[in-house]
Amino acid sequence: MDTTTKTKQSLVFAVNGRRFELCNVDPSMTLLEFLRYQTPFKSVKLSCGEGGCGACVVLLSKYDSVSDKVEDFTVSSCLTLLGSVNGCSITTAEGIGNSKDGFHPIQERFSGFHASQCGFCTPGMCVSLYSALVNAEKSDDRPDPCPGFSKLTVSEAEKSIAGNLCRCTGYRPIVDACKSFATDVDMEDLGFNSFWRKGENNEVKLSRLPLYDHKNAIRVFPDFLKKETTVGANVDSQRCRWFSPVSLEELQSLLQMAANKGAPTKILVGNTGTGYYKELVHYDSYIDLRYIPELSIIRKDPTGIEIGAAVMISKAIETLKEENQGEFNKEAKLVFKKIGDHMEKIASKFIRNSGSVGGNLMMAQRKHFPSDIATILLSVDTIVEIMTGQSCLKLTLEEFLGRPPLDSKTVLLSIKIPCWESNSCVSSDAHDKLLFQTYRAAPRPLGNALPYLNAAFLAQVSLHESSTRYMLKNCQFAFGAYGTKHAIRVKEVEEFLCGKLLSIKVLYESIKLLETLVIPEDGTSSPAYRSSLAVGFLFEFLSPLIDSPVEISNGLVNGYNGASLFKDSNQERDQFVQTEFPTLLSSSKQEIQLKNEYYPIGQPTIKLGAILQASGEAIYVDDIPSPKDCLYGAFIYSTEPRARVKGIKLNPGTSPDGVITLITSKDIPGLNVGSISTFGTEPLYADELTEGFGQRIAFVVADTQKNADTAAALAVVEYDKENLEPPILSVEEAVERCSFYKVPPPLYPKQIKLGSQYYFYMETQTALAIPDEDDCMVVYSSIQCPEYAHNTIAGCLGVPGHNVRVKTRRLGGGFGGKAVKSMAVASACAVAAYRLHRPVRVYVNRKFDMIMSGGRHPMKITYSVGFKSNGKITALKLDILLDSGMFVDVSPIMPGHMLGSLRKYDWGVLSFDIKLCKTNLPSRAAVRAPGDAQASYICEAVIEHVASYLSMEVDSVRNINLHTHNSLGFFFPSSVGEPLEYTLPSIWERLATTSSFYKRTEMVKEFNSCHKWKKRGISRVPIVYEVMMRPTPGRVSILRDGSIVVEVGGIEMGQGLLTKVKQMTAYGLGLVKCGGTQDLLDKVRVTEADTLSVIQGGMTAGSTTSESSCEAVRLCCDVLVERLITVKEKLMEQVGSVEWERLILEAYLNSVNLSANALYVPNVSSIRYINYGVAVEVNLITGETIILRTDIIYDGGQSLNPAVDLGQIEGAYVQGIGFFMLEEYLTNSDGLVITDNTWTYKIPTVDTIPKQFNVEILNSGHHKDPSGEPPLTLAVSVHCATREAVREARRQVRSWGGENEAGATLVQLEVPATMPVVKELCGLDSVQKYLQWAIGKK
Repeated sequence: MDTTTKTKQSLVFAVNGRRFELCNVDPSMTLLEFLRYQTPFKSVKLSCGEGGCGACVVLLSKYDSVSDKVEDFTVSSCLTLLGSVNGCSITTAEGIGNSKDGFHPIQERFSGFHASQCGFCTPGMCVSLYSALVNAEKSDDRPDPCPGFSKLTVSEAEKSIAGNLCRCTGYRPIVDACKSFATDVDMEDLGFNSFWRKGENNEVKLSRLPLYDHKNAIRVFPDFLKKETTVGANVDSQRCRWFSPVSLEELQSLLQMAANKGAPTKILVGNTGTGYYKELVHYDSYIDLRYIPELSIIRKDPTGIEIGAAVMISKAIETLKEENQGEFNKEAKLVFKKIGDHMEKIASKFIRNSGSVGGNLMMAQRKHFPSDIATILLSVDTIVEIMTGQSCLKLTLEEFLGRPPLDSKTVLLSIKIPCWESNSCVSSDAHDKLLFQTYRAAPRPLGNALPYLNAAFLAQVSLHESSTRYMLKNCQFAFGAYGTKHAIRVKEVEEFLCGKLLSIKVLYESIKLLETLVIPEDGTSSPAYRSSLAVGFLFEFLSPLIDSPVEISNGLVNGYNGASLFKDSNQERDQFVQTEFPTLLSSSKQEIQLKNEYYPIGQPTIKLGAILQASGEAIYVDDIPSPKDCLYGAFIYSTEPRARVKGIKLNPGTSPDGVITLITSKDIPGLNVGSISTFGTEPLYADELTEGFGQRIAFVVADTQKNADTAAALAVVEYDKENLEPPILSVEEAVERCSFYKVPPPLYPKQIKLGSQYYFYMETQTALAIPDEDDCMVVYSSIQCPEYAHNTIAGCLGVPGHNVRVKTRRLGGGFGGKAVKSMAVASACAVAAYRLHRPVRVYVNRKFDMIMSGGRHPMKITYSVGFKSNGKITALKLDILLDSGMFVDVSPIMPGHMLGSLRKYDWGVLSFDIKLCKTNLPSRAAVRAPGDAQASYICEAVIEHVASYLSMEVDSVRNINLHTHNSLGFFFPSSVGEPLEYTLPSIWERLATTSSFYKRTEMVKEFNSCHKWKKRGISRVPIVYEVMMRPTPGRVSILRDGSIVVEVGGIEMGQGLLTKVKQMTAYGLGLVKCGGTQDLLDKVRVTEADTLSVIQGGMTAGSTTSESSCEAVRLCCDVLVERLITVKEKLMEQVGSVEWERLILEAYLNSVNLSANALYVPNVSSIRYINYGVAVEVNLITGETIILRTDIIYDGGQSLNPAVDLGQIEGAYVQGIGFFMLEEYLTNSDGLVITDNTWTYKIPTVDTIPKQFNVEILNSGHHKDPSGEPPLTLAVSVHCATREAVREARRQVRSWGGENEAGATLVQLEVPATMPVVKELCGLDSVQKYLQWAIGKK
């Protein structure tokens, strides 16, 4: 493409202060790819690849030579293209601090507040907080903070990580680490940490925090970059060309030439749109619009604010929310501010920092993106200017959105938001007031989630003096994102209301009219819910104007949210006010009982490697440098539930870039086995027949991961379904066709359905296989059971087991998903590497990971229950159909797990029948608390059914049916233990006292009686968890210098296993009791798992491997101590006191064996034990559930490390909230997974966890109890409390309709209880019923 724009052959930028000048580089490469593959900086992690998780966040700094200022902001490196960082300085977590140059206080505090578990998300979290600190220090209008703090506020500190996802911690400790920097923090609000102990004063606490000097917070922008040109890159590479025009004329020329040549050209600013609209096409040219002055303009004048299309959303927000906008009247300022406030809920901070206002609107216009910006700007008569060819045209936003999709030659130049008082439509009447409000319903309050519906309403109202009623003189109502092509104005409603005196009847008629206009298109999820939101928002906007006092309060626009209209304090002021919290999280308590008897066992030692995780220096499998000639793989999977595979074509019609070969079942040298479990095997690849959607068919091997992923995505598989039985896609069909797996011998008419849940570990499946000499293979795998992968790989390759070595250092999260499923990923790499005699690695993209994982077992439950009039249950019959998928995996463990969790209540006679249904859907696997989470829900559903039938308090029915020690011993004698060990009754009563349960129950009732549109619920739930210990190996070796090396079969995946092992080693060897043994903790190193070094490693699962590994290590230490005591006694006879190093040297000189192996095999008495916990309160607001407070009391037995256990408890509980309340893991009618990305699958975020999160860990000393899985089941309490709130709402709505309230008591609340589900049960037509009731009442 010829152009007048000059191009050069290099990009210049800095990473962590290091200069990079790249010649002939592909400018369309993402910054993430460059950093991970071409620099030593591995802290930027690939997790979602679409800007939805924050794992890849970096700080981008730009220098403005005119103002001599540096702008610092976070961006997603997975979306940022290399061509756009020319002249920029990039800071990763390593650049903030590292082990060589010294750690930053951020990293030290993250470590000390126990804010890192698996650690995969931690570098991104640290960068997000660092950016907030840097920008806060630039605020000249803020006073200098006290020493040790920053200019950041608590609210800003919390929100700094609002867009970052974490699956492990539950967020509370992360937020505490962030808040510790805030200038207004109350030190008492900071949770459990390693810096201070309870009761110490604030001065002591501050002295022990890693020192932060706010004056040195701002990074120095590299001088060598200041000398570089500030104009964007113009690069001509072999793959594509990158242009950065600096004028509209240059842009027009480039667009015309692209059109003449028909060359695929992409116009971009931040490239954030590719996070939503995945692109597999190759572009010849890229045109960066950021350097054209007309597109980067921000201009204010008395008529409004003009914003260039290339202005970043975050910059537009700053402009709209500026306080010193002297050119505007008060009402206009407040309208602008509300627009800015709403825009802060779009995506996340690091997306808003690079995404442009114009890009968002162009996606809405061309691709019907569900834009918030389009809706809110539509309501205020925004004007847009577009350029087509040589001509420019101004349109209303409504006209712009209504046009057919604009062609590639049309560019949006700017938008103009008018100043409303200057608009001719607004009267100067002193009695007139301008109302403006925006609305948004989304799964996450702070954004980072698309809305179900958004709306913006602007209205001019005046008080009609004779009637003391309000008249709408002008109104503009916009709705969008509800399943329509673009945002719309409901002009019929506007015209109907204009000039009318508002009354209940007028409002009702307008709402009935609105119902006919806001109708989602076919195929939209939850269409009725979205329509009901439109009705609810309009009602919320207008209803406070009806029958109100005679005067509107001043500052109407700013405070307008219903309540602000009334000056009379007796009016019901808060019916529509969202529950406001000054901060995301309020003060929480963590009560932990510490014991020094077995030091350092029982101490809250910082998790091993936490500081390295914070700096990004901790090594995960994909961080291992690629060996020379390394290749990359990607899976091709079946898109049919059952079909014959006739052939595979890679990108038909073109030659796929970089593809080396295609591996299928025919290329496997040994057995076609992808995974092995106790219950069966699964093939690595389908042979001729696919058994289900998502089954692996082939493995594309290419020169880069990107090329492998692209080739796999573009591959076309030819299927043949002739003469095949139809697939089985439900448990009902499985029953009809008798398609079952065999179940182990049994351990012992209402229906419930439970859906699935995806693991959402931050690190997806990954492996690296390296061929070694003598037909050997070394495989690095992110897996929970290296031993199983070892056996699978040996079988696939047809070689002896000693020819295979599998190594695993740490996992970026597992939760059961990296057990059976990871074997096939490792095996696929090994087979390809074996065939090609070259290293092969794979990092599975998030979409396929979500498709292949299977997730939690969906099930259908039919039950019959018998009970007495006092609520005591006498019999329960359960018939359960469990969807196991196309292969058995570990499904047979489910009956035993479910029965274990059913033991919390005395059911009398219990009949339990479960069928494992074989379907043509993805194989289901063990997800954290497999079976136990579902059984916990079943228990509470039955209890609440009984309570509803008898019109009793649910808590009373729970209480009367709790097992006593005698009843538990009668039904389950092997599990009961001693009376003192059965702590459930005491915990149950303790929780009632410590959480003021009964008092708060009465407060909830009072609250509900006073509020129409907000209802609350409270619930107390017990948990019993049966645990099985597994045989586990260990080895302890003492080196000549006295340092200690430990190997165990257990895998570290965030649960603190290696930390506990280290503590146990220090304690166990310390029993030799010589000088220096009190400092042994620092001498211990726990190495990675290696299947040829420690055999019989088994599977890290079930929350017990930490304890089993510690037992194995203790056995090793006992052996070594026995050997060393003999040496010590002889040495003491010679020299008196003995130091550790001297003792070890003497043992070496005397050829004492200082290495010991052990295999811990649990005896009968320790195989099973029981764990308890209880919790919660919830606040319900028209479909949105806010968890106000959670109280957990957890019997931790004899905790090995209470800090680690606390993190596990909180993290598991929040993951349980995801299962019961948020996460929809959906398939379509053909079994295709449709929630396969971060846009559609929503795990909990910092704004969805309990506002107050109290945890007490009891140290009863009876067991070393696990903490990883039982707390997940406690989250059923949130669901139960929500059900209580829904029940109250239903009673009220039924009373408005004149219906019998008895029908409201039995509530079948689905799992997950998402906003649409809750709203539907409360009543989609609740507003209409209320208005009809109010009209009739008058």
